[in-house]
Amino acid sequence: VQLQASGGGLVQAGGSLRLSCASSGSTYLINSIGWYRQAPGSQRELVVEIKDGVRIDYADSAKGRFTISRDNSRNRMYLQMNNLKPTDTGLYYCHATTPSNLRNGPRDFHYWGQGTLVTVSS
Repeated sequence: VQLQASGGGLVQAGGSLRLSCASSGSTYLINSIGWYRQAPGSQRELVVEIKDGVRIDYADSAKGRFTISRDNSRNRMYLQMNNLKPTDTGLYYCHATTPSNLRNGPRDFHYWGQGTLVTVSS
């Protein structure tokens, strides 16, 4: 699975951005897909994730402001971000997992796209 994120940019606080993630390869194997964020000097953290095509988990910081969506016909995932805050600044990565089917090993394989930079000015 290959992932490519786009849509980042510079926006003022209170503004909106829409990130896009294009997936290719064995996308039919994907069992979870979502977005992570890495702020300067911080560890990468979950923003939102769709698990098993059904359950959506949002970070508390994203609830009520961010919305994840998928267009399976185009193998694309989107993150609509509204009412952006300076604390939302960071590199946003799309992430996906597929089952490993390994008896002794990790349950899933993990795939990462390159980050797209979101900068929110105050």
